[in-house]
Amino acid sequence: MPDERVIYYYASAQTTHTTYPEGLEILHFSSGQIEKHFPDGRKEIIFPDQTIKNLFPDGEEESIFPDGTIVRVQRDGNKIIEFNNGQRELHTAQFKRREYPDGTVKTVYTNGHQETKYTSGRIRVKDKDGNVLMDTKL
Repeated sequence: MPDERVIYYYASAQTTHTTYPEGLEILHFSSGQIEKHFPDGRKEIIFPDQTIKNLFPDGEEESIFPDGTIVRVQRDGNKIIEFNNGQRELHTAQFKRREYPDGTVKTVYTNGHQETKYTSGRIRVKDKDGNVLMDTKL
């Protein structure tokens, strides 16, 4: 093109691939999915439902869902989920932890044990079957 863009249209896949002079590449798929490949190695994928997924050169990922939920996957595999209601979750190989806006924290370990710490200082621990092992009611 006169502005130095290069545009390919792949008829069989119904996909348009545009390359810009500064190195940005944008792909438009027939499904409505759009991918942007940035010169620094970053990729942004916009899905038809408007979910946005960012892939970073260092291996980290971030997904932003239409309801405002954000999921970040770190290089070590840990996952952080931020919900639009103020709750937050951390998933690791050892546990899943949910933090509530009031300060309550509930942790579920891979062996099934659950630990809930309340803002009042109360701590409740349950075994994998849900039986209370300890409860420090204040």
